[in-house]
Amino acid sequence: MAPQQQPDQISVLFCCLGNICRSPMAEAVFADLVTKAGLRDRFAKIDSCGTGDYHEGEEPDERTTALCNRKKIPIDCLARGVKQEDFHTFDYILGMDVNNVRNLKNMAPRGAKATIKMFGDFDDGKPIADPYYGGKNGFEITYEQVLRYSHAFLRDLGLGQSSQL
Repeated sequence: MAPQQQPDQISVLFCCLGNICRSPMAEAVFADLVTKAGLRDRFAKIDSCGTGDYHEGEEPDERTTALCNRKKIPIDCLARGVKQEDFHTFDYILGMDVNNVRNLKNMAPRGAKATIKMFGDFDDGKPIADPYYGGKNGFEITYEQVLRYSHAFLRDLGLGQSSQL
């Protein structure tokens, strides 16, 4: 049984289409950022999922893993689809693009606890494009957006003033 979330802790779920490129990268980058900033105890859970379960149980795309390895960011997750209980478990479910957010809002049950937003809405309001069919440069662009949006999300939570950020 998972430990109970403390009242002052935050839980966040990053979501893309298949949970093999953008959302596992966002999970890894965000978790690494909060750990290095000494903020890990402020988060009950940091996870990722896809709006679809096309890749259920698969490791992240090798280009996502390679980029995280180059940046010395630990990445250790298996793809999964969003579950109904996620809407009641997580404080924030952050979609990577407009379609993810629309699909999440359509899936959300009445009375859901989670705030559903596009990750980019914490910064410049831009979606994170799916780099799956692009080259390596697309994954680098995704990383830069994820890192910037992670900082912006922490600032929005009132946790971004740390000197380690």
